[in-house]
Amino acid sequence: MEGNKDAKSKIFAKGLGFYKLFWLFFVGCVVGVLVETLYCLVLGGHFEVRWGVIYGPFNPVYGFGTVVMTLLSTRLAGCGNIKVFFFSMLFGGGYEYLCSFIQEIALGTVSWSYAGTKFNFNGRTNLAYSLCWGFLGLLWLRKIYPKISDWIESFPVKIGKIATWILLIFMSFNMCVSSAAVWRYSKRINGVPPRNNLERFLDRNYSDSVLKFVYPNMKIIKW
Repeated sequence: MEGNKDAKSKIFAKGLGFYKLFWLFFVGCVVGVLVETLYCLVLGGHFEVRWGVIYGPFNPVYGFGTVVMTLLSTRLAGCGNIKVFFFSMLFGGGYEYLCSFIQEIALGTVSWSYAGTKFNFNGRTNLAYSLCWGFLGLLWLRKIYPKISDWIESFPVKIGKIATWILLIFMSFNMCVSSAAVWRYSKRINGVPPRNNLERFLDRNYSDSVLKFVYPNMKIIKW
């Protein structure tokens, strides 16, 4: 018994604790950008920056989605594929809708719109993409997540913990700066002058050209 406990204590990020969830978030951030970039290359025939933050090829929308999807879908591991598919479809479509709504309300911007497509819901999501989320969720639970989980658990414990905290600090800083820069960008486009040193700093260091490069599809909501 003691031998089994010692063996488990040497496994990094066992189960679905903090360390495992952070690395699922980080993997989701990176893979989401890769998938969107390939999507543009294959279907659009061009390269396009698809980052969700200013510094580096990461998209936290996919990261948080990966975490929540994993926490919820693993509870359905014993269910049939049809049930998992429909759950993933509803979750994916609802999550996409919610992210679009929060971005518009909090930052005054939108990064995607399905207006004009069939069976869309206020332009924030549509049936076709919800079906894609269903297939992706099923694939994630049955095939991808077990392999990703084993890969994360193979990290050396000490190195894994140190890397986690370094990346956590970096991603937190990255998301805060990116959100502030986008918020100020929206204000700037709507003619609101900077009111303090922080806003002047954001205007000086995160100009319109910088944000248009990082977020080529982002639209500003005009007041």
